[in-house]
Amino acid sequence: MAPAPLAEGNSGRQSQRGERRESPGMADRMTSRAPRSSHPDAARKTLCRSPFLSIKFFVFCHGLLQLSQLLVSGYLKSSISTIERRYGLSSQTSGLLASFNEVGNTLLIVFLSYLGSRVHRPRLIGCGALLVSLAGFLMALPHFLTGPYQYDQSVPSTFSNSTDLCQRGAPGAGANLSDGSCAPHASRENREVLLVMFVAQALLGIGGVPIQPFGISYIDDFASERNSPLYLGILFSVTVIGPGVAFMLGSAMLRFYVDIDKVSAAEVQLTNKDPRWVGAWWLGFLVAASLVALSALPYFFFPREMPKEVVRGKDRHSKKREDVLRQLRPRSEHTESLSLLEFIRRFPVVLLRNLRHPVYLLVVLAQVNLSAMVAGLATFMGKFLERQFSLTASLANMIIGAVNIPGAMVGIVVGGAILKRFQMSLRQCSALCVLGMLLCLLTAFPLLFLGCPTQRVAGVTHWDSSGFGPQDTECTAQCRCSRRGFNPVCGSDGVEYTSPCSAGCSDISTHTDGSILNYTGCSCIAGPGRAGWARPGSCGTACSHLFVPFVVLSCLAGILASTSHTPSFMLILRWGTVGTLLGSHRGLPDGICGAGGRISPAAGLGIKSVLTGVKPALHCPVPVGSWG
Repeated sequence: MAPAPLAEGNSGRQSQRGERRESPGMADRMTSRAPRSSHPDAARKTLCRSPFLSIKFFVFCHGLLQLSQLLVSGYLKSSISTIERRYGLSSQTSGLLASFNEVGNTLLIVFLSYLGSRVHRPRLIGCGALLVSLAGFLMALPHFLTGPYQYDQSVPSTFSNSTDLCQRGAPGAGANLSDGSCAPHASRENREVLLVMFVAQALLGIGGVPIQPFGISYIDDFASERNSPLYLGILFSVTVIGPGVAFMLGSAMLRFYVDIDKVSAAEVQLTNKDPRWVGAWWLGFLVAASLVALSALPYFFFPREMPKEVVRGKDRHSKKREDVLRQLRPRSEHTESLSLLEFIRRFPVVLLRNLRHPVYLLVVLAQVNLSAMVAGLATFMGKFLERQFSLTASLANMIIGAVNIPGAMVGIVVGGAILKRFQMSLRQCSALCVLGMLLCLLTAFPLLFLGCPTQRVAGVTHWDSSGFGPQDTECTAQCRCSRRGFNPVCGSDGVEYTSPCSAGCSDISTHTDGSILNYTGCSCIAGPGRAGWARPGSCGTACSHLFVPFVVLSCLAGILASTSHTPSFMLILRWGTVGTLLGSHRGLPDGICGAGGRISPAAGLGIKSVLTGVKPALHCPVPVGSWG
């Protein structure tokens, strides 16, 4: 009976050996059943099947989103003079409105460095885009809340209305245009319009908080170091197209009458060349907001993290550098332990450490000055062209959208291409920024001398010998002209008057088709032995020959300044790594910094966005509008 256990033991050992012998085969079968994505070639096939795992597709989607987002904010700048005319706003108020989106942006952008690795960045970008879309729809809402546009009518072809002429001896003449007749209602209506627009601008700023910083940091995390400058250059150039398309959209929409949905075309007696013309400013906001909503949808399908992009044929130096960057990249386990209160307490320390770094500080200061210039020009460039060179709002927007902004796009692409071609170091990036700014300064200097003389407007910039305007003199004492009326005419003396009545004109001469040729019997205009005459419309300027040189020089200056855009962003993204390698940022909390104390790109971009966005946007358009 004894051999039996031995046999069992032998069989057991044989069974174990058999299992051991089978185990390699089982391992092979298990390996064969493993997902194909574990193989490099299979992983690439998976990436091809799922575009949401490709950083290139993310760059494409982000370019579309930033284009449409800037279409919303840029469209306001293209229609700013039209909105002023429609609701009687001053340039100071409209400048504040155009920059008010930075208020909402500032309230949240300082928390980007805290939220950077704690949230699903693509989904947060999508939510912000939907909020931007809502802001665009709210910007168009005042058109539907207010009544039809009422303009001061001149004498039509049927001669049924002559309220713009000086009617001496007619009791109550001009009473229908008195200053106080509609002022309370207009003032109340304008307050409601401004409230809605300011709320919409605040929402626009809040919604735009995560879009650019999170998008840039997401691309920098998962794009190869070799392709990252090119992606950023392409992205920035595409976003520049946004304002350009906005101005082109404004050029198209302002050709339509503002109340195209309320009145028939036969009832409109104005053309887009008339100073009283108001275009369909609201229509562009509806188009832009719809595009933003469509561009936001793909972001809800991108993963929180995606595979790092692999570039074939990289040199050994680039591979080693990328390995160092990967080791220094902040991980979520470092940031999850930091509470919001602790972040708020430590953030001033991080801010001061950032601003004490000379490279970061100088780059941000340069961007602040550049942003200040762009903020003022972008808001009132169209209005400047209208006034200086007697252009229509539609034509001024077309010039900006078709010439100036594409020039800036070319500069951004050139800057990104130079970085990729020469694989520039931080020192070389700084030199490229300085060179671009100096050349821009030299090119823009002649623009100081390409201005037109101040247009003579009676009672505004031109007074008679007594020091009073024509509405305060004897020539219009019996006319009872409205001070709020605006139907400009150009007198034979070269002075512009706000209406035929303010020029003392009492009669008209017409063409054979019934249209007005001239206003005659103008007692305030000196003529050879008799009263002078005036023609409809503004006098315009006498320096139209300077228009082409102005456009060429401004476009060239924009190209040169834009070449520094991508290098400056690369300086901000890379300076923290250099600081870590030099040991200059040790001791900073890991919750805000990366391994070894490196400031995260989200923190650097967040602080930079506050300094370059708030200060120029809130302080530049308002004084520019006041001086204009």
